[in-house]
Amino acid sequence: MTSVTIRLRNKPAYLCSIFMVVAAVAFAADDSRRIWTFEDDAEGSIAAGFRGPAGNWVVVKTKNGKALEQTAANPNATFNLALVEKISVKDLDLSVKFEAIAGKLDQGGGVVWRARDAKNYYIARYNPLEDNYRVYNVIDGKRIQLGSADIPHAPGVHSVRVVMKGKNITCYYDDKKYIEVADETFVAAGMIGVWSKSDARTRFDDLTLETLGD
Repeated sequence: MTSVTIRLRNKPAYLCSIFMVVAAVAFAADDSRRIWTFEDDAEGSIAAGFRGPAGNWVVVKTKNGKALEQTAANPNATFNLALVEKISVKDLDLSVKFEAIAGKLDQGGGVVWRARDAKNYYIARYNPLEDNYRVYNVIDGKRIQLGSADIPHAPGVHSVRVVMKGKNITCYYDDKKYIEVADETFVAAGMIGVWSKSDARTRFDDLTLETLGD
């Protein structure tokens, strides 16, 4: 949230009014930004406001607080997906922190946006086993690669971030820009969420959404 500090001591009344208006505008601007930290969610079940069409999603306790973790060891072709309910957005700045815990067939994961349903959406993900960062569209459950970047894996917590406005997609990994593509498969607003594949056991935290409007 935006922090606003206002000092009103010994100020004329009209200046106080102006300052209060500025503060209201600043806080109203935060309506376009939301962060899911999972700190208030109960452990052992999916986070409030999320649904998991595939995979087993549970809130877990970590050394730094809580996170949403995918724990199922699914077959190789399974896309594990946790979608945020009651949110639909088109142009956005979306990011998440993630940690690859385990996985023999697959590891890592990323963010989903403009999702129509569990089989149609955009996905940007990092795979530690392949040392690559990729963006896809998923149509009827089948992925089509739009862009890729080779990034050597390092243990620990990392971040994936996507900015999409209109048809333009920019993808960041640990705050560094790696991929720029354009695609018009999904032009309408849709759901957001987090994603992993197969048996990738991955923890997600601080899912951050900022809507981008005119």
